[in-house]
Amino acid sequence: MNPQRWQGTALRTSLSLVCVALVLAGCANSKGLNTEGVAVDANSLQTESSLRGVTLSQAAWPARDWWKSLGDPQLNGLITEALRDSPDMQIANARSHQASAAALGADAERMPTLDADASVSRSRLARDQDPAGVGGRYSTLRSLSGIFNYNFDLWGGQRATWEAALGQARAAEIDQQAAQLTLAADVARAYSDLGQAYIVVDLAAEDLKRTTQMLDLGRRRLSSGIDSEYQYQQTESLAAGSQESLVDAQKRLRTAQIQLAVLTGKGPDRGQELTRPNVLKPAVVALPSSLPAELLGRRPDLVAARWRVEAASKDIVASKVSFYPNLNLSASAGVESLLGDAMFGSASRFFNVAPTISLPLFDGGRRRADLDARDADYDLAVAQYNKSLIRALGDVSDNIGQLRSISRQIEARQHATDVIKQSYDTGVQRYASGIGNYLDVLSIEQQLLQSQRQLADLNAQRIDLSIQLMQALGGGFAPGAPGEHATPSAPSTASLTK
Repeated sequence: MNPQRWQGTALRTSLSLVCVALVLAGCANSKGLNTEGVAVDANSLQTESSLRGVTLSQAAWPARDWWKSLGDPQLNGLITEALRDSPDMQIANARSHQASAAALGADAERMPTLDADASVSRSRLARDQDPAGVGGRYSTLRSLSGIFNYNFDLWGGQRATWEAALGQARAAEIDQQAAQLTLAADVARAYSDLGQAYIVVDLAAEDLKRTTQMLDLGRRRLSSGIDSEYQYQQTESLAAGSQESLVDAQKRLRTAQIQLAVLTGKGPDRGQELTRPNVLKPAVVALPSSLPAELLGRRPDLVAARWRVEAASKDIVASKVSFYPNLNLSASAGVESLLGDAMFGSASRFFNVAPTISLPLFDGGRRRADLDARDADYDLAVAQYNKSLIRALGDVSDNIGQLRSISRQIEARQHATDVIKQSYDTGVQRYASGIGNYLDVLSIEQQLLQSQRQLADLNAQRIDLSIQLMQALGGGFAPGAPGEHATPSAPSTASLTK
């Protein structure tokens, strides 16, 4: 054998062996990549001590229109108006639409494609283009063809991608309902703030009336020589301060009106059209007997978080499939002829069938990196679910605890206010008779104003906490309501403990 030829053969053989070794060593695989996220079991979160002594009732879950229990028809109309016109709802609706469109696109990717093409081309050849070297000849090319392509889903990767998109669409739709709950609660709380603003204006006006009365009495006592000019000036200062407080209360009232108008998606003048709110009725402090087990299905944020965990698990399946062999089928057929030829004759027909099988061998770690990212997405989704669950139970427990405490505070503050009011009335009578002490009346008046404001604040806080409790309990959210997306399967417990 020729030595040079033998050396060339040996070199090619060595290079081939090296290439095979590199390919085998770098074969794409998913070995060693796993998720770490583990969902928290709701029943493992201790709530017995925090919720001890609370009334339990299966009927304590909020109704879907829970705000009607607050007892103000104007509030009912405002919430309906906000749910219809608020930009927040428009944003939530658009995001749900985006997710639905993505799910439709993922479903379409699973389907085969079939395209048709027809064309007519008229040409004139230049001399250098004409094989005969003549040029100036004309030709017309007519063609008609169809192209078919189908990617076989041998390992279920395309279906997993579709199911992941469906899960995200389902989560986005439930986010839409969560946005409705949040908006309804925000409107109810803003409406309560508006009612509180009216009460503060009343208290400021009543305080101004009292200080004006004291100023009139002081003027008479000054004229009679009972009080000094210094005492009268103090009363004047007090009356001026009361006037300032009234102006500030009216400013806060205007701000509350504008805030409510913004929540309903209207201009600021909408707030001025509202009549004074009724005194809202706080909800009775009670909890469902099935808490916390059913809270998982009653809070829209928890249900949406579970769907995102489910979607993340399907993304992992789709990513793993990219490591497996894939089969694709392409085919085309049609006719093509020049002018004068038989368009559909046997000489003009053509077809092509091209089955293709592909196997990933070496990609520099791209597939592993993608799968590792999908595992991280799953761990993040589980962590966010755990955070939502713990926060949900914390919200309920905190609201219940504050409601129980605030009821006792209101009772004590109401008694204190009644006592101070009696003391103030007595002091004013003595002061008007010329036997009372000015400083005593001034001190008691300030105590009365402070106590009345504290009582009003406590009542407003109780209403606000009642609204937050309705929101914390899911606000009447009912999963599986008519009109929601159909899905291949519900989010399972297995996906949360993958």
